[in-house]
Amino acid sequence: MGCQYYAPCQNGATSLTVAIPKLTYGRGCLSEIGQRLALQQLKRVALFTDEQLLNTSILSIVKTSLKEQNIDFGIFHDVRIEPCDDTVTRAAAFYKDGNFDGAVSVGGGSVIDTCKAALAVATHNIPVMDFFAEPVGKGTPIPGPVPYHVACPTTSGTGSESTSISVLRVNELNTKFVVANPWLLPDAALVDPANCDSLPSNVVASTGFDLLCHALECYTAKAHTQWQNVENPNSRQLIQGANPFSDLFAPEALRIANQYLARGVADASDTEARDQLMWGATLAGMAFGNTGTHLPHAMSYGITHLMNNVTTRDYPMPSPFVPHGISVIVNAPSIFEYTAAATPERHLEGAAFLGADSKGATPDDAGEVLSKRLIELMKETKMPNGLTDIGFTEADITPMAESSIRQKRAILNAPRDSNLVDLENMYRGALSYW
Repeated sequence: MGCQYYAPCQNGATSLTVAIPKLTYGRGCLSEIGQRLALQQLKRVALFTDEQLLNTSILSIVKTSLKEQNIDFGIFHDVRIEPCDDTVTRAAAFYKDGNFDGAVSVGGGSVIDTCKAALAVATHNIPVMDFFAEPVGKGTPIPGPVPYHVACPTTSGTGSESTSISVLRVNELNTKFVVANPWLLPDAALVDPANCDSLPSNVVASTGFDLLCHALECYTAKAHTQWQNVENPNSRQLIQGANPFSDLFAPEALRIANQYLARGVADASDTEARDQLMWGATLAGMAFGNTGTHLPHAMSYGITHLMNNVTTRDYPMPSPFVPHGISVIVNAPSIFEYTAAATPERHLEGAAFLGADSKGATPDDAGEVLSKRLIELMKETKMPNGLTDIGFTEADITPMAESSIRQKRAILNAPRDSNLVDLENMYRGALSYW
């Protein structure tokens, strides 16, 4: 299947570039941060985090480790969940004014993504809006390196420590878009599962479905050989379509989600499950950081653009708020029923990695088999029953599709082409599942 899937295409890519940070995984590794930075001869670093982590033992470990190595630091904690362009502008100003020579991000994807973008803005004196693709921004590439950055995730889902992607809300448009550039990739990542021990169950569920969809979207994405070949290798994006490298990690991340997601949600004391989910998130991050996501993520932005009068258990955010992982998974069963027609074998394999009963299934059954297994996992972890459970109705379908159709790169990364009507039909199929 692998060789066949990556068959050469006319004018298609003939090479792929892979990049991951220097990765350390294990309980207690967060305390290594000072020694890691001392090796780089850093003297003063910007420590990015958020209000929820500011007075926790997690941040205390980091500060103690820095002090032990005589590394000075300043703290930026004005990062909200789902950060925006204004957040990045403030963070960049903090970095420029602080006489720093490197950065540490301690938090979930929001913190890590803020740090990535802020370093680019501060280093190159280019407004963050310019980095977004046209017509949202100017499509300005990040012209060169940014300061040394160590990412320390505190949630088990985003995988941002392993990617060259920063997802930010554009305030003027009230929706999220992606800045992607190889210079955004953190230099190193310290993935300490102990950081997730106190996460509430619904946060574990949401972030866990984010890791699941990262891996599943990678495995079912359009093959990298179907993307246009680039003449200048320095202009090659790391979000380049499905490829043999990501195929090494995505299946294992899906197996982990199948075996440990429900356990990690149900029992905070189940350290085996939560450790495995942290590892799965990093594997999925390495996979999609070199592949990109597709329709579930593209369509999630329509939800977070138009959400209204909704809150989410275990998240300290006022209405309206739907966390990223939930906004992705509520559409996923409907989406994969649609995309399976293009690459049924890959969808059946994805379903098998997730523990689906595919005995006797034919290619025509692929979408149904995968969708059914996703719905089972959603029920087990008390996820919303589709869009209606987070406040949407039939009347919202066209506006959501019109919002999501702007996510061109992710839509083009899907194995099956889709237009506005197709997006509407997928949203309609996601209104409820049981």
